[in-house]
Amino acid sequence: MFVQRVVWALKLKGIEYEFIEEDLFNKSSLLLKSNPVHKTVPVLIHGEKSIPESKIILEYIDEIWKQKPILPQDPLERAHLRFWAKFIDEKLVEPTKRAFLTTGEDQAKATESAVEALQKLEEEIRGKKLFGGEEIGFLDIAAGWMAHWLPVIGEIIL
Repeated sequence: MFVQRVVWALKLKGIEYEFIEEDLFNKSSLLLKSNPVHKTVPVLIHGEKSIPESKIILEYIDEIWKQKPILPQDPLERAHLRFWAKFIDEKLVEPTKRAFLTTGEDQAKATESAVEALQKLEEEIRGKKLFGGEEIGFLDIAAGWMAHWLPVIGEIIL
């Protein structure tokens, strides 16, 4: 899901890129060199430099390639979107993972946390076409995985 954020942003901006599939159970030397701290994907390699972590990559992409901005110019609006993107990762992604990977009471607690987070997120988008208004933006990309994975996860744990 985090890799898709980067793919979507690059495609949205019309940026050509090379996608390298990574075996997360047998990590390549390129991944270990490109992200020596977390050793995870995604990593964007631009020139000779590597940038890890999907939300940081999204901001980098937006700063380097100015066409079709995904973040607003207003600092307060950007801060607001960053808050909600962090909320999605901490309050929705993590409990959803726990709900999927646990059973019994732990699964029930994680599911409840995920549902509460979804309700708060739903309040944030209520009355809007997209989080960013009329155009796909940073928060839409950060939350985009939900459209595919939540129904699947819901069938399994609910």
